[in-house]
Amino acid sequence: MAPPAEVVASVSSAVAVLLVLLACVELGDAAAAVGVYRLIHYDLAGAPLGSRAAALNHHAAALPLPAAADLSRSALVAPLLDLPLSFLREYLAEKKHLGGLLILLPTKLSDKDGEGNNGAKGQVKGALAELEKLLLHQEIPYPVYFAFHDDNFDNLLADIRKIASSGQPASATTGGYKLVVSSAEPRKVSSPTISNIQGWLPGLKGEGDTEQLPTIAIVANYDTFGAAPALSVGSDSNGSGVVALLEIARLFSRLYSNPKTRGKYNLLFGLTSGGPYNYNGTNKWLRSFDQRVRESIDYAICLNSVGSWSNELWMHVSKPPENPYIKQIFEDFSDVSKDMGVSVGIKHKKINVSNPRVAWEHEQFSRFRVTALTLSEISSPPEFLESTGGLHDTRESADVESVTRTVRLVSESLARHIYGLKGRNIDVFAENSSLAINPHYIRSWLDLLSRTPRVAPFLQKNDPFIAALKKELSEHTADVHVQNEALDGMFTFYDATKATLNVYQGLDDLINIFRRPPSRKVKGA
Repeated sequence: MAPPAEVVASVSSAVAVLLVLLACVELGDAAAAVGVYRLIHYDLAGAPLGSRAAALNHHAAALPLPAAADLSRSALVAPLLDLPLSFLREYLAEKKHLGGLLILLPTKLSDKDGEGNNGAKGQVKGALAELEKLLLHQEIPYPVYFAFHDDNFDNLLADIRKIASSGQPASATTGGYKLVVSSAEPRKVSSPTISNIQGWLPGLKGEGDTEQLPTIAIVANYDTFGAAPALSVGSDSNGSGVVALLEIARLFSRLYSNPKTRGKYNLLFGLTSGGPYNYNGTNKWLRSFDQRVRESIDYAICLNSVGSWSNELWMHVSKPPENPYIKQIFEDFSDVSKDMGVSVGIKHKKINVSNPRVAWEHEQFSRFRVTALTLSEISSPPEFLESTGGLHDTRESADVESVTRTVRLVSESLARHIYGLKGRNIDVFAENSSLAINPHYIRSWLDLLSRTPRVAPFLQKNDPFIAALKKELSEHTADVHVQNEALDGMFTFYDATKATLNVYQGLDDLINIFRRPPSRKVKGA
């Protein structure tokens, strides 16, 4: 029997409206499109860690949550300082499911509420460090993104809370917002590489001198690791070390360009990768050397996190402080530091060759029996994957004055050692001289590094940043060479590090009206 005419008409009308509504949803009544940055997605020795999903399509929710709120189909939007770590720990420990999490970061560490307030700045930095420590070492089955907090998000949060206070669930009919990130399944980064860059300043041999000149190495790792790879710029750890190395190379290139002031030491400058991964690149760089080159290294100075100190720097060593070589180097630094009105302390940590964990870059040199040290503002060895350029380590974390002090300390100490000036009150790199340290050069490189995420697996060997480092080192040194190596396989990384978040205030939930069963009147017709 054919259906009654009124039923056909009703269904036809419903289908027509449904098609119109679908078109509206497809077009999307988008309130905004925002750049977002995904929590890192990686495996460590086969263990899955970080955010394991990228696609997001849920209504937005905000704290404080209504009683008995179900977040399994909601994307929680939370400003950094409003997100209790206890809440996150509970959800992770009890494996409660979230539809997604969007964490809003201050645009600067000294955000509008804390501008000029060191206490507020410290609160933000501390909160970021704690959050990062928690998220990096957990397997999280839902998408986690970061975005920068602005007035638009304030308006969004106000609307979400207003809807929640009405006691109605978020939906298009209540003015709810839907957060959508369209993303394919994240893929493994295949064959990630690490690139080491080196350059030489050859010393001056005397007539008839056939002996190989001794070498002093100045080294800094340039790559980073953090909760959001696309935001891991590491201004202090270790952008400051990279900038200090480049300025030291620039200064000594001026001295070594003149045979009359060229020292009887070779200077080797190394910019290494794989720092967060037990200084994997440094190990491979040292292995690539001919044994005679390694044996020619008198000592190596590794620069790490030197961008935010004022009065005290630490010299970390693997050999005992009583060792004659260590004692001499420490005395050279101490003499210069006294003239500068600052302090250099010494910290001894014996290496365990049976343990692959390496806390400081100089420990890789020590494993090859090369005398080495790390200069750092950090007084104790960082934990694995900490102090590697995380979310809190932005341009505000490093200042030109700190890097300048480091350059002066290292350069004057090297000059006194190379030219036999110990005990003589001579400033080789005096201000207003032709060899003066250039703060504008330091600032420009700090600015560049602070705009450049440098997580090694996401840097291709032909990346413009690596090319820029090579070009700059070539300006000041000779025989510049880039060594590309595979990152050791303990880590597996996944792509989709950033995306576009679309915020919709659409009509998609109205479609549910047409999914209800027919009324009794229609049934009885």
